Amino acid sequence: MPTRSTGAATWEAALVRLLDDVYTFARSGPRLHEDWAEDVRAVTQRSVADPRGWSDREWQIDKAGREGGYPFHPFRAPTAEDLHAGLRPITAGAAVELLASLAQEWFFEDSPVRLREDRDAVLADARTLLDRFGPDAAFWTSSLLARTCDAPDFLARELEGGHPFTDYMMDLGLIAVSADEVGVFWSFNAN
Repeated sequence: MPTRSTGAATWEAALVRLLDDVYTFARSGPRLHEDWAEDVRAVTQRSVADPRGWSDREWQIDKAGREGGYPFHPFRAPTAEDLHAGLRPITAGAAVELLASLAQEWFFEDSPVRLREDRDAVLADARTLLDRFGPDAAFWTSSLLARTCDAPDFLARELEGGHPFTDYMMDLGLIAVSADEVGVFWSFNAN
């Protein structure tokens, strides 16, 4: 079960180890609305800052799109209704596996997380990032694997994209929702 013992330095180290080498978006924001999807929109639009002042990860390739008047880039401008329609709930354990899997180039990589020598370390980093949201957090994903089950084994099967929230060939996301924060973790295969 996640705990709230994660600190800024621990978060930063896990974030860099897990998501620094892949095309990802990882940001957190405050819960300011009754509907968490409105808070997720604010995070994807970058209109809110991390409530703890902690680090985020975002590829610089997206900067040109944002500066061109498209603040949601690389996301399409999702509405709360779009988010509710395109995301499915998953268990905390499945969320850890999914976040760990986002550390790979999931559509092209020859050695998915389940085959990596550092599998336990990758899963530990994913757990560290999600610990921030506490034991009562809810998790949502765009993955097609969650359409029939709230606990898909993201390590046993090849990852699949899902409901598209960008214009990229494939995108896959995880949302963490607590009483006071949301986290948005997204991976893109932009090839």
